[in-house]
Amino acid sequence: MTIRNVKGFLIDIDGVLSTGDTAIPGAREALALLKNQGYPFRCVSNSTRRCRAMIAARLETMGFDIPEHSIFTPPLAAVRYLQETGKHRAYLLTTGDADRDFAGACSDDGTTTVDYVIVGDAGNRVTYASMNHAFRCLMGGAGLIALEKDRYWMAPDGLSLSAGPFVTALESATGKTAMVVGKPARAFFDLALRDMGLSADGVLMVGDDILTDIGGAQAAGMRGILVRTGKFRTHALETSGVRPDAVINSVGDIGTIL
Repeated sequence: MTIRNVKGFLIDIDGVLSTGDTAIPGAREALALLKNQGYPFRCVSNSTRRCRAMIAARLETMGFDIPEHSIFTPPLAAVRYLQETGKHRAYLLTTGDADRDFAGACSDDGTTTVDYVIVGDAGNRVTYASMNHAFRCLMGGAGLIALEKDRYWMAPDGLSLSAGPFVTALESATGKTAMVVGKPARAFFDLALRDMGLSADGVLMVGDDILTDIGGAQAAGMRGILVRTGKFRTHALETSGVRPDAVINSVGDIGTIL
């Protein structure tokens, strides 16, 4: 199957280019093919455990040549939103070094008097205490920002819960609705599209999540290519109601649709 009028690509990272610290077979060659054929691309990841500098460094150890400025993650969208609102007090419920992308953009004095609760994939930082603190902040008037609302992701040791279930728990407890700034939010996709200078109708999104990647991309005016790696599950594809523009075994087969 050939897809016409392709001007560029947005490509997910976890589950598409790599699983854990291992490159998916053919992924490096696929990016080299896109570069050789003149297709610009950006990597759009819902990963919220690492700042984008560390994501770029990790990809480099796997043999990828993807500069930091070509990587777009939800913290970048959240920081832009904080700047637009002029508010900067926030409780960050994240893990790893994701907080580095928020440096200078928000502050937390340890109280429950904040403008926003910002929730990402927090791993072992999700405890009763941390969730209850977030709950108290929200009940005190803070808004809820979800860096992403994925249900699960493919960790090196298997499928693992992502931020979505915990965001939903806070929504249920407080009656508030989170503003999602990562995929599938259109504003997030637009960050990368503007950086490439391309309109949505000329860009293909390559991802392993039928709802977040493919459904989100199609809602934003792009076409979606689903890969059978990472979190891909046949049942999810058949029951989602979302129909990809193409399904390929892995990103290594990207040349078959060009």
